[in-house]
Amino acid sequence: MALDLATLEMLSPVIVVATAIGTAGWVFNNWLRMRHGYPLENSWGKSIYPKTDGEAQARVQLLTQENAELRAEVSAMKDRMAAVERIVTDQGYDVARQIEGLREARSLAQAADKETRQ
Repeated sequence: MALDLATLEMLSPVIVVATAIGTAGWVFNNWLRMRHGYPLENSWGKSIYPKTDGEAQARVQLLTQENAELRAEVSAMKDRMAAVERIVTDQGYDVARQIEGLREARSLAQAADKETRQ
């Protein structure tokens, strides 16, 4: 089954559009990969960037260090959250009552002090 000239002329716009869409998709894909820091690949699937293993190792080391810092920060935040939860749940609304009691005692002491001065 050979393609004659009329069939080829009918299919040529489809071939051109398909080629253009494929090329545009390839360009868009590579643009997205570069924008988000993914390594580009050659036709054999091997990474083009980073070009040396030293760059990749340095990048991994920086990410590992940042990961450790973030884990330490999250751990500190968990400790703080536990302390706040303990304050809220253990003492509950009793804290407000204790504060009001201290204010009343202070005002009574000040009133008594004023009376003794007079």
